[in-house]
Amino acid sequence: MKIEEEIKQNKPFKSEHQKAVVNLMFTASWWAQHATRLLRPYGISQEQYNILRILRGMHPEPATIKTLTERMLDKNSNASRLVEKLKQKKLLDRLECPNDRRRVDITITESGLRMLDETSLLMEGNMSTYFNTLTVEEAQQLNELLDKMRG
Repeated sequence: MKIEEEIKQNKPFKSEHQKAVVNLMFTASWWAQHATRLLRPYGISQEQYNILRILRGMHPEPATIKTLTERMLDKNSNASRLVEKLKQKKLLDRLECPNDRRRVDITITESGLRMLDETSLLMEGNMSTYFNTLTVEEAQQLNELLDKMRG
């Protein structure tokens, strides 16, 4: 469905650039809402899912809050708060570094790895359902255009 129909816009956009920005924002929100629904039964948010994915990628090496913040998709998220919530759910561990008491090492637990295996299958399956309308070449072109836009 075209963006004009999705947002029920009657007047034309001022420019194709304006239309692209609105379309990008709408599509990002559309995917975020869908991902939130997929993750809800697991009791985690998209930001928490992102933290777990980062930790799995670094496993078995620990991460710091600084590392998580640098790698997170949403730079406005509070990594310390997200880590604390995931710790309460026993999906990760926080260990004070014996050499530097200000440093906290964060690792994903076996429980966190199992949950991430399940949620990743679900997320990737849904991504392929929605993104199979694009060819591999179109997805590659989309990635190149988005990278170009960010400079």
